[in-house]
Amino acid sequence: MDTFLISTGVVAIAEIGDKTQLLALILAARFRRPLPIILGIFVATVLNHFAAGWIGQQVAGMISPLVLRWVIGLGFLAIAAWALVPDEMGEEEAQIKPYGAFVATTLAFFLAEIGDKTQVATVALALKYQPLWAVVAGTTVGMMIADVPAVFVGKWIAARMHILRYVRFVAAAVFALLGVLALLGVGS
Repeated sequence: MDTFLISTGVVAIAEIGDKTQLLALILAARFRRPLPIILGIFVATVLNHFAAGWIGQQVAGMISPLVLRWVIGLGFLAIAAWALVPDEMGEEEAQIKPYGAFVATTLAFFLAEIGDKTQVATVALALKYQPLWAVVAGTTVGMMIADVPAVFVGKWIAARMHILRYVRFVAAAVFALLGVLALLGVGS
């Protein structure tokens, strides 16, 4: 249960103000159909985070525990720094093809998550925690916690996006703490 809860919390915090959360706002405004959008976010997240977690656990089996501790610790510190950089949705990323809400959401979210900080966090979490299903379930729930409200209250959140930039500092602090704890060997 610890793996699930840690994964949920880390990704929920990292996702706030992220480009995929902005994408959820855009999709909600474009399609005005919450259920297919939420299902698309869920499917894309499960697929993307399963792949990221699987890669993380494969890498974990190839390196020594000492090197792994440093990789995880430095990785979380890098994610902390990355969290301080605000995400912005480029105009080309905001274009939605005229497919159904579910297909458009699934494809857009899957592609937007590639190389995103929540995907990198999933790799790092899978390096440190097991079983894989608990990491993927936790990171998926974390994404849903952050993105589903954006779908339902997109207009309200869009008007207050300036407040969410402060959450980046909280996310950076959480990742920095995780990085320092990993470097110190806490939980090993």
